[in-house]
Formats: sequence, C-alpha cells, structure tokens
Amino acid sequence: MDKVWLRRGSWMLAGVIAAGVLVWAFAPRPIEVETATVTRGPFRKTVDEDGKTRVRDRYVVSAPVPGRLLRVDLKAGAPVEPGTLVARLAPAAPAPLDARTELEYRERLGAAEATRLRAAASVERAGVALEQATAEEVRAAKLADQGFTSRQALDNAQREVELKTKELTAAQFDGHAAEHQVAMARAALIRYRQDAGGKAPGAVWEIRSPVAGRVLRVAQESEAVVAAGAAILEVGDPRALEVVVDVLTADAAAIRPGTAVELDHGGGAPILAGRVRLVEPAAFTKISALGVEEQRVNVVIDFAAPTTAWGNLGDGHRVDTRITVDTRDDAVRVPVSALFRHGDGWAVFAVSGSRARLQPVTTGPRNGVVAVVLGGLDPGTQVVAYPGDAVADGVQVKVRAKRSNEG
Repeated sequence: MDKVWLRRGSWMLAGVIAAGVLVWAFAPRPIEVETATVTRGPFRKTVDEDGKTRVRDRYVVSAPVPGRLLRVDLKAGAPVEPGTLVARLAPAAPAPLDARTELEYRERLGAAEATRLRAAASVERAGVALEQATAEEVRAAKLADQGFTSRQALDNAQREVELKTKELTAAQFDGHAAEHQVAMARAALIRYRQDAGGKAPGAVWEIRSPVAGRVLRVAQESEAVVAAGAAILEVGDPRALEVVVDVLTADAAAIRPGTAVELDHGGGAPILAGRVRLVEPAAFTKISALGVEEQRVNVVIDFAAPTTAWGNLGDGHRVDTRITVDTRDDAVRVPVSALFRHGDGWAVFAVSGSRARLQPVTTGPRNGVVAVVLGGLDPGTQVVAYPGDAVADGVQVKVRAKRSNEG
C-alpha cells in the first residue's frame, strides 16, 4: 500500500514540476531596454555646416581689348597699389599675307589715291566755274543798272552763282571723303603687314591695378593671344575676409542678421567668433551626397574676432560653422532618441516601476541630441531611450543601462 502511494506521489510531483516548467517557459519575460533621464539645464540649437572663406571685395582684371598678352611677372600674393602695372597687352600679330592679298590691298590704296586726285580736280573745276558765274553776275548787274538787259537775266546769273557755290561745296566734301578712303586703305595695308621681327607694330597697352591689396590668383601667366574681357588676374585685400556657407532653406528661416556663429578652422586652433551679416534672398538647388535635390541659400558671416586671431586664413579656406539659432538657460530636456510619433504629436515610454507607460509630450526646438519638453514630462523621469516594436504601453521592462543627456 505504501508503495502504491509512493508511486502516485512521485507521479504527482513530476506533473507539478512539469507544469511549473511550462508556466515558466511560456510566461512573458520583461523586455530589456535602455533608459535615459529627463533633465533640466541649458539648451542650444545650432545649424552646423561647412563653409569657406572669401575675400569680400574681389576685382577681376581683364583684357580691355583683344591682343597679345605679354608674360605676367606678378605672382599670387604679390602686393599691389592703385595704379600698379600688372599686365601689358600688345596688338595681336596679323596672319601673314600671300602675294595676291597684298597686291589687292595695294591696288585698293592706288584706287583710293586716284579717287582723291579726281576729287581734287573736281574741286578746282567747281572753283573755276564759280569764279566764272560770279563774273557773269557782276556783268549782268551792271547791264541791268544801265537798262541794257532784263531783270530776269540778272536773276538767272545770281541763281547760277548759287548753283556753282553748292557744286563747289559738294566737290569739297567729295575731296574729304576721298582723303578718308585713302587713309582707310593705307591703314588696312599697314595693319596686315608684319615688321622684320614678326610682330605687329603698335603701342603696348598697360593694364594697372584698380585697388590696393594683393594678387589672389593669376589666371593667365604665360604670353598668349586673348580676347576682350578675358580674365588675367584677380586682386583683393586678404585681410577683408568673410565666410559664406550654404544651409537648407528650412534652417535659414531661423537665422537672422547678428546671430552668433562659432568658426572652427581646424589644426587645433581656438574657435573663432563670428556674426551673421546677411542671409541672401535667393535660394538655389544643390544635389546632396545622397543624390537628393535640396533647396539651399547662402549665409554670409563676418569675423567678430580681431584680425590677429585669424590672420593665417586665406581666400577659399574651409571653415566649420555652428550658427546658434536658439538658446535657453533653463529647459526641460529629453533625448531625441526617446521620442516617436504618436497620432499628430510626439510621445515617449516612461518607466514606472517595472513597466513602460505611454506618455504623450509637447516638444519645442531640438538639436541633434535633445529636444525641449514644453509639457508632459518632469525632470528626473526615466524614459526608454530607443523604443522598439516590442515596447508597448504596460509592457514589463528591465532596465539594461541608463543614459544621461547633455545639450
């Protein structure tokens, strides 16, 4: 009998143990989560972008006329003053002429000279005709006074003088035109001739610096034939630097002139202070590194530090900028990693005891680390830092680690 009860007791104990194992195996376990603490402290939001320095007033010295640019002796960094000779421009050597073309230009000159001689003869002939008409007018006037001729004959003589006067004036104009034709033909022949050295004759055009400063860049150093308006070199004052940075138009909406900026030009140098001078009114499209079209706008920044602090910077140097757009001395802060969308707003999972509780929150500005809490959370509250899909309202959680936030 004892053996029977002993056997039954053993089976019952095994069943209880098996049931306990099944309950333990299928019972929900706490979800391990990482938490962070809602804190109170200063908050700062910045727009961080890469910028570059540039000379504020840049002058491009270009060729005023087409010609042959002589070699530029100035190098980048050379000091210049207003009126300093920076380049010389000579007339470009014409293409060599063949015998037929040169003969054609010579014949043109000969024809122009013949036209001038014919115009001179016409002037002399018109002058003689005018003298004769004048004499006839005087004779007709005397005869009309004595009654030997009619008044109409005198009028005809006077009109003949007027006509011959106009003919003389026209002949003189033709003479002037013939002189110009000769000059043009001679100039065309000289223009297409070469001297013994193979260079076109003519004075050298001297190009001078418009302002004081330094040569920033030499665009064309070697001797070459250049067109009118071709850039030769750039001049500016490297001490008058500014920083230009392009930011997203969404970020630019919060940037105002006078906004403080931190400028980091690397190399372990101290951070420089700057101020926003201008947010340009026109935006432009730029392709990001991921191939996404972005609307950006240039922000121009002035150095607030003395020149001695950034004297080693030059034109086109890279600068990391941090533009402060929002600061708060006493703000309730929550890590942005704890926030997630909930309906039309934001929410977090607050840890209460060993369970996660859904907590809607009202947020303000945020930076890359923390967001300002306007309502819904108190300082010291523990929140789930990276809530996954397994975390839900009322779920039991187990804290793996805690995070503290700074911003």
